[in-house]
Amino acid sequence: MADTTALRYTEQHEWVLVEGEIATIGITAYAADKLGDVVFVDLPAEGATVAQGKVVGEIESTKSVGEVFAPLDGTVTEANQAVLDAPELVNSDPFGEGWLLKVRFESLPTLLSFDEYSALVGE
Repeated sequence: MADTTALRYTEQHEWVLVEGEIATIGITAYAADKLGDVVFVDLPAEGATVAQGKVVGEIESTKSVGEVFAPLDGTVTEANQAVLDAPELVNSDPFGEGWLLKVRFESLPTLLSFDEYSALVGE
């Protein structure tokens, strides 16, 4: 599990872990909890271009369908095959094995800190 205080967050409930020029992206435990039991995940393929604020994927649960938004501009370097094969990882380990995408980016937009995100969701 990633250190959630070291991550950056979006108001749409994605988290971002920056390692050099690669950002690992997932959804927060808060979002996973609100979705319910995840049964299907649709993500862009390696090489796809993503744009900040635009929909890049879908997460389907037993009670709703949620969209995944790109927190930054870049190119997908990897979609998490483990999540595509076992979508329940989004619920069981959203900050670890349940990550969604890795994206190569050139500039990092302003994202929320852990404290700012916690205040947003009231935790």
